[in-house]
Amino acid sequence: MKTLVVGATGATGRLLVAELLRRGGDVVAIVRTPENLPAELKGHRGLTVITGNALEMSESSLAGLVADCDAVASCLGHNLTFKGIYGQPRRLVRDSVRRLCNAVSASRPSLPTRFVLMNTAGNSERALGERLTLAEKCVTGLMRVLLPPHVDNEQAAGHLRTAIGNAHPAIEWVVVRPDTLIDNQSVTGYRLQPSPTRSALFDPGRSSRVNVAHFMAELIADGDVWRNWRGRMPVLYDLE
Repeated sequence: MKTLVVGATGATGRLLVAELLRRGGDVVAIVRTPENLPAELKGHRGLTVITGNALEMSESSLAGLVADCDAVASCLGHNLTFKGIYGQPRRLVRDSVRRLCNAVSASRPSLPTRFVLMNTAGNSERALGERLTLAEKCVTGLMRVLLPPHVDNEQAAGHLRTAIGNAHPAIEWVVVRPDTLIDNQSVTGYRLQPSPTRSALFDPGRSSRVNVAHFMAELIADGDVWRNWRGRMPVLYDLE
């Protein structure tokens, strides 16, 4: 399998790249700053590094990159700084997902391309009727006004869920929803749920980045895992 990864220099993205390479896959990583890749990844024969930005590359360039890939994975997110939260681009994840989906469609793959998006447990899956308490609705409403990254994540997942849907000829998708992200050195036990089993706002669980990367790689590399979760938004929790 060959996978195009955006957000490859981020805390989870670099783990995903490493996991895909460990499994013998090939990775094409679009990165703005190649120097930020971990030393152990640089020069790996399975890794092709493209210096650029998915929002700034031409449509033809993106289509050319995805045409040779079986999967696309996004680990994009906003830095937790004032500039990262309130600066431009405010819709980094949504607009990147849209452009990548357009590129896949333009490339006309013979088999549907697998699109895996890292998102958040704080984003509800409306198709499953996931309901929020009144308190959660109030806080979520404030987040939509005060925290642009929250809306960005909602709209990115919404594009896959509604604009792409479950019958697109060129794209199949899974949105992975971790809860509170933490750092662990190695993969541990984790469980997957179709919907949150606890409040992401008032009773959050933990999701280690290495476990998120492991599951995203499983989706890309394992056909049975993919068929089980495609068109869905699983929530990942570390085992306690």
